[in-house]
Amino acid sequence: MSKYNVLMVIGSLRKESFNRRLAGALAGLAPTHVDFSELRIDDVPLFNQDYEMKPPEAIVRLKHAIEAAHGILFVTPEYNRSIPGVLKNTIDWASRPYGKSAWKGKPAAIAGASEGNVGTAVAQSQLRSVLTILEMPVMGQPEIYLKFTEGLIDAQHEVTDVAARKLMVTFVDRFAAWVEKHNSPAQP
Repeated sequence: MSKYNVLMVIGSLRKESFNRRLAGALAGLAPTHVDFSELRIDDVPLFNQDYEMKPPEAIVRLKHAIEAAHGILFVTPEYNRSIPGVLKNTIDWASRPYGKSAWKGKPAAIAGASEGNVGTAVAQSQLRSVLTILEMPVMGQPEIYLKFTEGLIDAQHEVTDVAARKLMVTFVDRFAAWVEKHNSPAQP
């Protein structure tokens, strides 16, 4: 079985964010043939088309990391019923210049957590639309719109709720299969 590398793009810069905990929990539940690592986005400058042909070093690093990955897991909060600015900015940089998107063809999945009852459903819906335009095959099911409560995922990224853990295991197993499917040689 091949080893697959998946980048986690966490749409929050906060060190102890719910979504960082969720990402860590999902990575910890992954099958052994899938390695998850976080894509650093805290040094990504605001997108400026004046620099897309000669991007800053942070963008060169970002694009190389995405291009080397077998899949992308977006784990995002929802800010004002939308995608966080830092996440949209990262997506925009890595998709430019036109015709040279690092995202194209990368299998993706989306998860998110918030304190609200609808989790991150609206942000995920918007993100799904953006990823489709970028020609990323996005896994449809299962979906994780997690209502985050204190203690649900501890500081070591262990999931304490049995039902949430079961959903997360199913999610990460299906995503691993999704990544493998989209990285397998084409069948004649």
